[in-house]
Amino acid sequence: MYEILEIKEIAKETYMAKVKAPLIAKKFKPGHFVIVRVHEKGERIPLTIVKADKREGNITLIFKVVGKTTLMLSRMSCGDSLADIVGPLGNPSEIDKFGNVICIGGGVGIAPIYPIVKALKNAGNYVITIIGARSSDYLFLEKELSEISDELYIATDDGSKGFKGFVTDVLKSILEKRGDQINRVIVIGPTIMMKIAAEITRPLKIKTIASLNPIMVDGTGMCGACRVKVAGEIKFACVHGPEFDAHEVDFDELINRLNMYKELEYQALEKYLGEKSEK
Repeated sequence: MYEILEIKEIAKETYMAKVKAPLIAKKFKPGHFVIVRVHEKGERIPLTIVKADKREGNITLIFKVVGKTTLMLSRMSCGDSLADIVGPLGNPSEIDKFGNVICIGGGVGIAPIYPIVKALKNAGNYVITIIGARSSDYLFLEKELSEISDELYIATDDGSKGFKGFVTDVLKSILEKRGDQINRVIVIGPTIMMKIAAEITRPLKIKTIASLNPIMVDGTGMCGACRVKVAGEIKFACVHGPEFDAHEVDFDELINRLNMYKELEYQALEKYLGEKSEK
């Protein structure tokens, strides 16, 4: 059922996959995500929907190869089918006419920021988009975002394109000049990046939304794996989020939880690569 209609590398270690999923495409809204299994015994991973074609009945996913499952997915071909896709899950982004909005996408977070930028622009907002990556090799959706943003800023760690530095540096620079004109900031990307962005906007009291993507298993609130602490209370990112008030998120606890499983994820990837080389 979930046939891969197109799959290609769009940036270094980053892939785009267009998948047949008519029911999901029909109900998609910006901010939604899906849980994907590559095969029947595979792990469940959360991926954000970037685009949905309701007429053709397909969805577009963008993912970065960071572990065993994403590596397996990147090696699939047109005509292959995924075991299953569950979604759309989570709460859609709050889209309204806020005024002047800054949208930030770091790394693979550029993917989920795209439909949000598009929806905010269509709602009549003035949208300033900031995207960043380690180098120009890791950037994607630049042209698409430039076409729907009023202003687009690019940052790379090594200075190979745009501003040399981090997206948070660009955010700070903009707010120093016109912070009193910004009505909302939306940030998606590495957890530490979202934490820093929240600290920059906090003293200015600018409403800041972060899209959290902690470890997820079932994506429906039953397993509790994606628990995060928000305003001192335990929330599940899959059903209460994925978007939360960034000023209320306990980012330090979230970072610690994410680091707990890095060694196991590395071992799973090494085992998979070892099995493939033996064949």
